[in-house]
Amino acid sequence: MARKSRPNMSEMYLEENKDQIYENALAEIESFELPLGTTLRSVYDDQPNAHQRFMEKLDACIRNHDREIEKMCNFHHQGFVDAITELLKVRADAEKLKVQVTDTNRRLQDAGKEVIAQTEEIIRCRVQQRNITTVVEKLQLCLPVLEMYSKLKEQMKVKRYYSALKTMEQLENLYLPRVSQYRFCQIMIENLPKLREEIKEISMSDLKDFLESIRKHSDRIGETAMKQAQQQKTFSTTLQKHNNVNYGRNMHLGRSRILESKNEMTLKRTFEEDDEHDEEVLTAQDLVDFSPVYRCLHIYSVLGDGEIFENYYRKQRRKQARLVLQPQSSMHETVEGYRRYFSQIVGFFVVEDHILHVTQGLVTRTYTDELWNMALSKIIAVLRTHSSYCNDPDLVLELKNLIVVFADTLQGYGFPVNRLFDLLFEIRDQYNETLLKKWSGLFRDIFEADNYSPIPVANEEEYKIVISKFPFQDSELDKQSFPKKLPMSQSVPQIYIQVKEFIYASLKFSESLHRSSTEIDDMLRKSTNLLLTRTLSSCLQNLIKKPHIGLTELVQIIINTTHLELACKYLEDFISNITNISQVTVHTARLYGLSTFKDARHAAEGEIYTKLNQKIDEFIQIADYDWTMSESDGRASGYLMDLINFLRSTFQVFTHLPNNNNDHAAMSGKVAQTACMSACQHLSTSLMQMLLDTELKQISMGAIQQFNLDVIQCELFASSEPVPGFQGDTLQLAFIDLRQNERHQQKEQHFCSVQEERSRQAEADRDCGEAAQEPGEWHVPAHIGLLLQNWS
Repeated sequence: MARKSRPNMSEMYLEENKDQIYENALAEIESFELPLGTTLRSVYDDQPNAHQRFMEKLDACIRNHDREIEKMCNFHHQGFVDAITELLKVRADAEKLKVQVTDTNRRLQDAGKEVIAQTEEIIRCRVQQRNITTVVEKLQLCLPVLEMYSKLKEQMKVKRYYSALKTMEQLENLYLPRVSQYRFCQIMIENLPKLREEIKEISMSDLKDFLESIRKHSDRIGETAMKQAQQQKTFSTTLQKHNNVNYGRNMHLGRSRILESKNEMTLKRTFEEDDEHDEEVLTAQDLVDFSPVYRCLHIYSVLGDGEIFENYYRKQRRKQARLVLQPQSSMHETVEGYRRYFSQIVGFFVVEDHILHVTQGLVTRTYTDELWNMALSKIIAVLRTHSSYCNDPDLVLELKNLIVVFADTLQGYGFPVNRLFDLLFEIRDQYNETLLKKWSGLFRDIFEADNYSPIPVANEEEYKIVISKFPFQDSELDKQSFPKKLPMSQSVPQIYIQVKEFIYASLKFSESLHRSSTEIDDMLRKSTNLLLTRTLSSCLQNLIKKPHIGLTELVQIIINTTHLELACKYLEDFISNITNISQVTVHTARLYGLSTFKDARHAAEGEIYTKLNQKIDEFIQIADYDWTMSESDGRASGYLMDLINFLRSTFQVFTHLPNNNNDHAAMSGKVAQTACMSACQHLSTSLMQMLLDTELKQISMGAIQQFNLDVIQCELFASSEPVPGFQGDTLQLAFIDLRQNERHQQKEQHFCSVQEERSRQAEADRDCGEAAQEPGEWHVPAHIGLLLQNWS
């Protein structure tokens, strides 16, 4: 029993629990607060037949509610009936009241028709009044907007675009928001962006016109700026030279007077020009209207597109810079081409400098420096290329002056120009080359026009004219009376003058290069050294090698080079005077004229020796010995006598060599002695070669006697001392080898003659029966013995 009771208790508990679950589910359904899905799922997920049991519980619940509703209705039914009864009573009273109200209303309407009409009139008037007031108020708000818009249109009409933008800004921020509900305001709002774009387009068009204008007028702007810079520099330089009382005082008198007068005239002219130009000093702003740039910059800045405008402006200016920097192909032909090129560049950067200082941010110093560096590289490349085509030193000098003015002008605007002055040093080398070419032609013309004879002076005036051109001093010559001759030819003072002109031409290029006097002095000396060691030396060497230059001309060239060598110290003094640099300065270079003229003299001396030998060869070539002649002519050969006479007259020319001091006397004597010795040796060698010619198969005693007479004549010429200064028989020794060889030939010829005579005598003895002579005894014919006696 105990075991059966336990399950029943459990089943009862489960049944109660299920009933509780169903009740809870019904309570949740009745509450309408929780979702039904969850509740119904909890019911159906329990037992397989839970649906039936739940439906039973639900039906029981419905019946309970029906009973409660029925009880509720039964409880309130009497009250409902009473209320209906009272309502029916009230309806009758309400009908009566309605009739009364309707009648009262009719009578009231009839009585208030006039009042209603007046009231409606009053209402209509009040509405009109209110509308008028509203219109006035709205008009008071709209009128400023319309006035501002009208002002905007007027500003657009008169091209006051910056003011128009300010007016637009006021309309948008202050006036239009007050009346934004009106249609005309919306139209205005829609038109304002279009007006802004129109202003931008107009201002950009003005800017393009401005850029085109400055591109066309940049050369005029640059020309004006360069002219002002040049005038200022000329005034400063001239004033400085005028104040320096010692300037040029040590120069030659004639040249210094000319320079002083030129300086005074230049200073006076400069003062007058400055007075004229002081009244009207034009600037870039005077020549060009910059208002389009300012206006466009302000407009784009106000519109918030300042960066776009800056980029556009810089891009266009870079393009213009490339166009300006592109030179014409024929620019190197005239100085005007260079001047126009420089003027355009200066005008371009003057405009940029003006924009830099009057605007903020449109052009920066970094931008201008970058643009200038780009332009400077292009300018240097262009000048290197085009200046290389210049062969005229005057054009190169004018180009240098233009570059200096160009550099000084841009330096005044703050642009670095050191690279331009470095370029000038390259052009200076080219200028020196063109000068050397020009002076080479001048030297050739001088040498061609020279007569290579001493300069005749008839009176004191002519003598002073010569020594004013060339520093000549000779105390012995000064003692002589007029007329007299100076030892050098006409080319010497002309060469000296041209060397000085070359120095002046070199000095012209060295001016305004911002270099010290020491550097200028060094440049002048180097240029002069090049002129002497290369150009003049080359001209002298070519002159000496010319076939039409004879011995007399060569002797005069030696004299000329000697005097030019002596004049080198005066050229050094001349350079020191014009540069105000003392020659005792440690770094001062020296002129190399000494070696130049020495080399020229050595070449002339060598050419003298060569021409003498050639002349001797010409005489030798006309020699016509009959080597089979039986007897000599009894006198020297005609060709040899002509040769000796030529040598005598030639060596007399050497007496004109300079001997005004011991050194030159020794030098002239040495040259004459060397030429005489060389001529004698060459004559001896030529005669010996003639005697030892391999083609000479036979020689007679008469030919030997004739040759002996010629040798004797040569020895007599040597012993006559054609050139003084030889010691003893030094000159005769030139013919000793010839004499020995001739004796050897004579002995050989004598030996052959003795052999032939002996053979003939032996045959005669055999025929006559006479005994032969003892061997070793020589029989010498009488005429051969006499010849040998005379020879010895």
